Amino acid sequence: MKVPSEFDPIRPYEPEELQQAYDRLLHEPVLQQVLAGLFPGVPMEQLTQKMRACKTNVDFQRAFCYPVLMDIIHKESLGIDIDATDISIKNRYTFVSNHRDIVLDSAFLSKLLLDVGFPTTCEIAIGDNLLSQVWVKELVRICKAFTVERALRSSEMLRASKRMSEYIHFVLSQKHDNVWIAQRQGRAKNSNDLTQPAILKMMCMGGEGTVVDRLTQLHIVPLSISYQYDPCDYLKAREYQLRRDVPFWKKTAGDDMESMQTGIKGYKGHIHYHCAPCIDEWLQTVDLDQPRNKVFDEIAAHIDSEIHRNYRLYPQNYAALDMIQDTRVYEDHYTQEEYKEFADYIASRLALIDIEHKDERFLRKCLLTIYAYPTKNYLTATEGGGRWKAFFSKFNFMK
Repeated sequence: MKVPSEFDPIRPYEPEELQQAYDRLLHEPVLQQVLAGLFPGVPMEQLTQKMRACKTNVDFQRAFCYPVLMDIIHKESLGIDIDATDISIKNRYTFVSNHRDIVLDSAFLSKLLLDVGFPTTCEIAIGDNLLSQVWVKELVRICKAFTVERALRSSEMLRASKRMSEYIHFVLSQKHDNVWIAQRQGRAKNSNDLTQPAILKMMCMGGEGTVVDRLTQLHIVPLSISYQYDPCDYLKAREYQLRRDVPFWKKTAGDDMESMQTGIKGYKGHIHYHCAPCIDEWLQTVDLDQPRNKVFDEIAAHIDSEIHRNYRLYPQNYAALDMIQDTRVYEDHYTQEEYKEFADYIASRLALIDIEHKDERFLRKCLLTIYAYPTKNYLTATEGGGRWKAFFSKFNFMK
């Protein structure tokens, strides 16, 4: 398929471009070291031959990404599963999800889509701040990633957002592929997963017709991702204190690389993905006569509710909510042993944080918030916001 040249700066590689991309990738010394670590004992000549046999991006994902992900699941989790009963493998969707792990959220989705019978994976929105190393940029473009341009002036940002929106519409309508995009820019460090209306506004810069028409053309599926343990929890807590205490503190490329490596190598426990029904039908009920901002707020709130009600909660999530509130309201959801194990876990994560003027009370609250917010949002979505609003208002979660 001929992809319009206007998308060249952001799009992934097309199949006919892969062999040249392999040439560039295989000449990167760092990539050779990475491959040697991922496939120990396999000669580089054999890996090169295997790579060149991959004629499509999905071939590459099946041959290289899939076994690596299986190894991560085997070594660093208690297993992964997906509930995809509300979507069809015959259709293509834009998966809008909460965002926990920089690399694995979208990578696991591609694996799971293949597992349930999709003939393709998904194109992935990835921030250009994560692509500072040449070999990483080459690799993700082979793996169907398109670039979200961030470090731009406001006038350039508008043009970049429009181009990305038009590209997402092109992927769905012309390439007939899936797309994954996080519900907000960056990860929700406190696990309070809320869709940014700006993401929806960007999506509406492409396509034709009304806001509802344009979003319907993208076939949005709210996707819930639930990790029992977040390997990056202590890094997120550390970031909270740095942002609080250090004027104008900003993450570096090294911080992002540390988060990527920790997320991949760290223990995750159980992992669950849940696809809500596509919102196409629901979108037809949206009142377009209300102010435009309220339209986007309403759609964002619906996506949030779908994501929240489909979380899979673990004993740790209920224990965290009780710990942060100093109650035992949810003790039916965990045993005393599980409560103690989680308390010990939090203490062990706190010990990993190496920072000047370490505020242990503050950091402990940050860590607990990461595990408590999914429970709070799940209860609000499934048992009615009115019932829990007054109850939760008494407790100070990290914002």
